[in-house]
Amino acid sequence: MPDLLLPFLGVVAVLTVTPGPDMLLVVRNGLSAGVRGAWLTGLGCCLGIAVHATAAVLGLSAILAASATAYAAVKLAGAAYLAYLGVRLLISAIMSGDAPTEETRVHPAGRTGAAFRQGLVTNLLNPKIALLFLTLLPQFVADGEPRLRTTATLALVFLGTAVLWWRTFSLAIGPISRLLSGRRSRRVLDGVAGCALLAISARVAFEHG
Repeated sequence: MPDLLLPFLGVVAVLTVTPGPDMLLVVRNGLSAGVRGAWLTGLGCCLGIAVHATAAVLGLSAILAASATAYAAVKLAGAAYLAYLGVRLLISAIMSGDAPTEETRVHPAGRTGAAFRQGLVTNLLNPKIALLFLTLLPQFVADGEPRLRTTATLALVFLGTAVLWWRTFSLAIGPISRLLSGRRSRRVLDGVAGCALLAISARVAFEHG
């Protein structure tokens, strides 16, 4: 067990519950489609985290960090995807507000559906997550510890914390979703979420670093 596991858990807990695009999507899909919608979105986020963590452990994230062009390309792709989701939600709010579109529908058991895809793609196209793993994990590898094994263990702890958080969050949001199941509530929810995603997209696209 890594010597600095407890302080690492504290940092991970704060990072995991900090609001961002992933939490906005989980909230929106959870309020729209209940526990399943939130949970599938959260699982998509977790798979994205797993990919970034694996890349960091294998040293692949360093390539992204070293290339300003690659970093900018991933960042702009992520901003474009958030803008796409925002526009789709605004269209849903204007046109219907009652029946979810194909992009926001959660399909029956056996199919992961759009919610999972949204969580996954949003995380994969966020280069800051790659840099987070690249810079955070080495700080909690104590002198004398095997670097590769310890880094991999810390990455698994990060992933496990994320899975636990999104499962708990999805269960908590279920009862609220039943109170907001009407047409008017759906339109307001989609409108607010769409505007928020567009604002986040603009911030991501134009921020430096």
